[in-house]
Amino acid sequence: MHRAGVIGTGAMGTLCARLLAERGVRTVLYGRSPARVGELNTDRENRRYLPGAAFPDGLTVTSDPGECLRDAELIVSAVPCQYTRSVWRTLMDACPTFAAPVVSVTKGIEVDTLLRPTEILADVTAGATVVALSGPCLAGEVAAGLPAAVVVAGTDADAARLVQEALSTPTLRVYTHHDVIGVELGGAVKNVIAIAAGVCDGMKLGNNAKASLMTRGLAEIAALGQAMGAVPATFRGLAGIGDLITTCSSGLSRNHTAGEKIGRGMPVAEVVATSAGVIEGIETTRSVLQLAERHAVEMPITRAVHAVLFDHVAPRDAITDLMTRRLGAEFR
Repeated sequence: MHRAGVIGTGAMGTLCARLLAERGVRTVLYGRSPARVGELNTDRENRRYLPGAAFPDGLTVTSDPGECLRDAELIVSAVPCQYTRSVWRTLMDACPTFAAPVVSVTKGIEVDTLLRPTEILADVTAGATVVALSGPCLAGEVAAGLPAAVVVAGTDADAARLVQEALSTPTLRVYTHHDVIGVELGGAVKNVIAIAAGVCDGMKLGNNAKASLMTRGLAEIAALGQAMGAVPATFRGLAGIGDLITTCSSGLSRNHTAGEKIGRGMPVAEVVATSAGVIEGIETTRSVLQLAERHAVEMPITRAVHAVLFDHVAPRDAITDLMTRRLGAEFR
């Protein structure tokens, strides 16, 4: 591979652009704001989202969609879920005939349509080959050269292998999988559970509570996934329990951090206003609850998070409701 394009100048977009450029691939990183693009090109690092990770020589940043997409052999989409459609519409207007496969590193579910990121991209691009990359991948750790493993899923095995070979390094191991539904749902719903885990930590509820929450949260993810046609084993893998553990445990996770602030008493509106970036799990909570209702899946933790975020229910009251609901069997 000689040339790649990356859409989105957040932490994951910057990380993927660096990984590709370090492999000798001429990489163009696209951002919508000319001022922001100028800042990145001048600083030669993303001080806002990935500080300390210098840009390799083969990485340039542009606000010209055509420069990013034209002649690219691989495109990485790293745009927050709720903005993916609008950003890609702009890209398609500028360069409607690109032919490269697209790998989405976005984690979320679109509000209203309830589409996963690869479904949004397939819709907007009118049938481009799209795969999804997910798993426990905190950008700062990977950029620092700490070991990690992720999974790329797609129905097009050649495209999945292309991504696997392009992004694998001695410290980042990329596996392939065919279960796009499971991989994307795992990445999306774990953000909801991570908010709840953050609330646990913010309220100092202890290790038992957090372990119980994560375990039952994984059960909710798997139940929804199976109802939507996912492979059950996916949730025992990197995109399931792997991503869940990282996001529920790390202070680098915006979703966990948001939950922790809520658990300490900060109003949700203030949490959103003071966040350095998009907290994907907040809007995803709405979408996931709608999917649960559509597929008749019980997701009490997700419902409790929704109550705290959108119905002004106090976290302690939501926890009481969870703990005192009707008793039942662990497995059905």
